[in-house]
Amino acid sequence: HVQLVESGGGAVQAGGSLRLSCAASAPTYSINCMGWFRQAPGRSREEVAVVYINTRSAKYGDSVKGRFTITQDNGKNTVYLRMNSLKPEDTAMYYCAARRPTSVSVDYWGQGTQVTVS
Repeated sequence: HVQLVESGGGAVQAGGSLRLSCAASAPTYSINCMGWFRQAPGRSREEVAVVYINTRSAKYGDSVKGRFTITQDNGKNTVYLRMNSLKPEDTAMYYCAARRPTSVSVDYWGQGTQVTVS
């Protein structure tokens, strides 16, 4: 079982930046992809950004393209989400997620970290 621990959330004013971190308890080479989802009150969970560990290719949700960047540090088994030009509509609980190579859906979830933009 892989544990994911997020950090870096907080409160920021519109236009500001935050960086989220997600540390995995297992080497990232044992994971096919990692990413970030978010969920605001009363809304469904939304995929924000995903990175494919072997190729380092990334994809982003339309609402964050050009503002958010997902990166990985395999030496630290960690994935980061850099969020720039934050908007109030980015306010949500952000969850780290990981999927094994043989899976078609998320296998592991982090506990979540709150991001509030005012």
